[in-house]
Amino acid sequence: MEAKSPNESRTTLTDLVLPSETNPLNNLFGGELLARMDRAASIAARRHSRRIVVTASVNHVAFNKAIPLGSVVTVEAAVSRAFKSSMEIFIDVWVEDRESGRRTKANEAIYTFVAVDETGTPIQIPQLEPESDLEKERFAAALRRKQLSLVLAGKMKPSDATELKALFDKD
Repeated sequence: MEAKSPNESRTTLTDLVLPSETNPLNNLFGGELLARMDRAASIAARRHSRRIVVTASVNHVAFNKAIPLGSVVTVEAAVSRAFKSSMEIFIDVWVEDRESGRRTKANEAIYTFVAVDETGTPIQIPQLEPESDLEKERFAAALRRKQLSLVLAGKMKPSDATELKALFDKD
């Protein structure tokens, strides 16, 4: 199976914030943003694996800036690392200034998806070869996040989490 680049999975969804999608402060509901991010991540995971994909976890979400009614919102998602059947998707959320058109990063998230066959059984996926400095940084950090998750779930001994240990063993 040939490795792929993050650009092969890159997905961009752009939409407008409508009144029915806002809270009493006239900002986008967090749940609506989560749904948009899940859709973009799902498409990115599908593009990478070319298989049916399911959301395994929402590992991190940062709601850093409110997104007001009428805003143009762009959700960008790409695979940041591929494992055996799972893949981490890094998502950036941008808001466009109505007058200048300048984009500002409003939020980010990290989701994990698993590729499955028609019976729901996890299946092997292509590996990922990051190209840019940012892609390489996210690729390396994905392994640390996975190891931390496995340690916290009791599925990996802390002594076996080599990437995590390397952060602290700076002799």
